[in-house]
Amino acid sequence: MSDNRVVIFDTTLRDGEQSPGATMTHDEKLEIAEMLDDMGVDIIEAGFPIASEGDFAAVSEIAKRAKNSRICGLARANIADIDRCWEAVKHAEKNRIHTFIGTSPLHRAIPNLTMDEMADKIHETVSHARNLCENVQWSPMDATRTEWDYLCRVIEIAIKAGATTINIPDTVGYTAPMESADLIKKLIETVPGADDVIFATHCHNDLGMATANSLAAVAGGARQIECTINGLGERAGNTALEEVVMALKVRNDIMPWTTGIDTTKLMNISRRVATVSGFPVQFNKAIVGKNAFAHESGIHQDGMLKNKETFEIMRPEDVGLSGTSLPLGKHSGRAALRDKLEQLGFEVGDNQLKDIFVRFKELADRKKEVFDDDIVALVRAGGGEDAENDHLQLVSMKVVCGTGGPAESTVEMEVDGEDVTATCEGDGPVDATFKAIRKIHPNTARLQLYQVSAVTEGTDAQATVSVRLEEDGVIATGQSANTDTVVASAKAYIHALNRLLVRRDKVGEGVDAKEVSYKDLA
Repeated sequence: MSDNRVVIFDTTLRDGEQSPGATMTHDEKLEIAEMLDDMGVDIIEAGFPIASEGDFAAVSEIAKRAKNSRICGLARANIADIDRCWEAVKHAEKNRIHTFIGTSPLHRAIPNLTMDEMADKIHETVSHARNLCENVQWSPMDATRTEWDYLCRVIEIAIKAGATTINIPDTVGYTAPMESADLIKKLIETVPGADDVIFATHCHNDLGMATANSLAAVAGGARQIECTINGLGERAGNTALEEVVMALKVRNDIMPWTTGIDTTKLMNISRRVATVSGFPVQFNKAIVGKNAFAHESGIHQDGMLKNKETFEIMRPEDVGLSGTSLPLGKHSGRAALRDKLEQLGFEVGDNQLKDIFVRFKELADRKKEVFDDDIVALVRAGGGEDAENDHLQLVSMKVVCGTGGPAESTVEMEVDGEDVTATCEGDGPVDATFKAIRKIHPNTARLQLYQVSAVTEGTDAQATVSVRLEEDGVIATGQSANTDTVVASAKAYIHALNRLLVRRDKVGEGVDAKEVSYKDLA
């Protein structure tokens, strides 16, 4: 590998999925992994195999299907974790075991190990991993708060034990760019054997500096960046893949390093990850946000009309957007819809296009004009809430609201093929509707999130509703879009209930039962 090549290590499926409420299904993990592989990600951290049977199955299947990427699994510093990890990743043509242990004073206190005991454990577990796999990554968790002498000592031990990549995690997002660059530079200069391994950086965004810290680490000599799509991750998230990749591409004049990422696929995977995780992308998010290439002020618009470079340092096409526009309406056909989807950065199969087209036609009959954001909402909401194999399906609903009393909602649903109707009162139409749904399908699920956003302007605007439910530690999300906010709310709630039922059944079978809490790894 040339000295100016930076390896992109994506951990969306592992660290990203640790975001509360961001759990993905098995099929969704396979889909995201395929998109990462196709986009040119060098290493995919597919999961934490010993955490559950579901995680093990997903990592194994991703390893079998990978065409280009190296597939990595995470393991704590013990033999059982490492063996389980190897069983999952060994199917890949290119694989990696990533093992870690917390080395800072705070983290050493968790397993109650002395410095010497931890050093011995690192040598034992890294050696074991290397005996199984020729490509081993080792991480001293909370490295940026670990004593300098001890950090150098354990890194040297890991290198001698066979680690091929040394990852330096800023686990709590505490460091700053100057420190990040200096730390990597000093480690490479100080630790014996450092020239024989790749140093990596793994930054969290608690202080909003994850991208800056990662790029600074590269300037200091790191040649692997760990990141996630949309910056997904625990607390404030991880380094955003799209940000570091585009920063290196746009400012290659001062950061002369390259990646193997096909940046034209960024928008598509960003939107897909947002959909399956239930974490919408903020409008002003760098690179992939709705407003990233939007210009509203008169001065900006005038400048853009004269010369796009006046206010744009990137072309929309570089991240998978099109600069052209093709208005759509109720007379538009599938070819026009597919073309619009491609302009917006979506790659859909024939079956998905068929589903989107049906819902597009329904929307076009209700709206005077279908905007780009309406199309995005249709794709994000998906058709899962009306799938034939769902236990619960909305048939019809009627809501009565008054100024002097509670709202009343009558909901008719199909429950495993049988029509059931319930009427409830509530503090507003959504509350009444959710109560009616719970009356039809009794459950103890707690509503963790209810979020409504208007997709476009006007009284006929679509509303996108996101719902997140939690029951006995199992979390599921649902989304729907409709010009009627209450209908969208009902469908999103039912969508989440259907997903919750599937996941609860899997937990009952032991498939997704968490044997190891992800929160213990923070």
